[in-house]
Amino acid sequence: MTAFAEVRFKGSRRDYFSAPGADLRPGQWVVVEADRGEDVGEVTAVGLIAERKCSSSGGCATPTPDRKVLRAAKDTEVARLAELREDEVRVRSRTRELVRRHGLKMKVTEAEWQHDRNKLIIYFTADRRVDFRELVRDLARTFRTRIELKQIGVRDEAALLGGVGRCGRELCCSTWLPELKPVSLQLAKDQRLSLNPAQISGCCGRLMCCLMYEHRTYVESRRRFPREGKALRTAHGRETVIAVDILRETVTVRSESGERRTLPLDDLKPEVAEAPRPPR
Repeated sequence: MTAFAEVRFKGSRRDYFSAPGADLRPGQWVVVEADRGEDVGEVTAVGLIAERKCSSSGGCATPTPDRKVLRAAKDTEVARLAELREDEVRVRSRTRELVRRHGLKMKVTEAEWQHDRNKLIIYFTADRRVDFRELVRDLARTFRTRIELKQIGVRDEAALLGGVGRCGRELCCSTWLPELKPVSLQLAKDQRLSLNPAQISGCCGRLMCCLMYEHRTYVESRRRFPREGKALRTAHGRETVIAVDILRETVTVRSESGERRTLPLDDLKPEVAEAPRPPR
């Protein structure tokens, strides 16, 4: 039986590997097959959990990943990885100089060495398509390795760089969120949140991912409440629903004379059920 392993590299980059006969555990550093060489990453999930995450994220095009975990990483290999992370500061600085020299409208976000230095990934953001063919040639001559320029969006940039959200915790996208899904303004409307972009946007400038977390609960809870504007016949006569509070489970109604009252949903339902029906 072929075991699955999810391995995390720099930032939020993750990939899936087969690990036949390997005794792996989360938190372990391993050497894996990479593009024309080897790379080092940290195991974040194994077995059935990794397989399910692979399937749900679309990271598995085949039942078994093409690449394998080769072996557990040695202490010297993990130490070298730290040296590469330090050298990436120099790489980013030099790359930005070359971008300015070529007059390209792109923002260099991050750089990542493959462990064997056979490949260098440069992440960047740009508002439109960029012709970076000359830049790639200069980068290849400068760093003497295979260059991959990878354009990412602003949400991917936040996931790659990390940070702290308005809640005071590390960004979900850079810690545990498996994939970034579209977030629409309708999610905020359904939860009766402020539509002020400054209050519902994250560090990336886009709508916060956490708007999705409780959305289903709000939608299901609202089905128990009468909609705003609906006319009800209660023990007090004909009244119109003007507001509902899902968290407090209360309903505010207004009578035909303009009198308002707020009562628990559990008290409103018996009133509506016991109210006399108008004669036909």
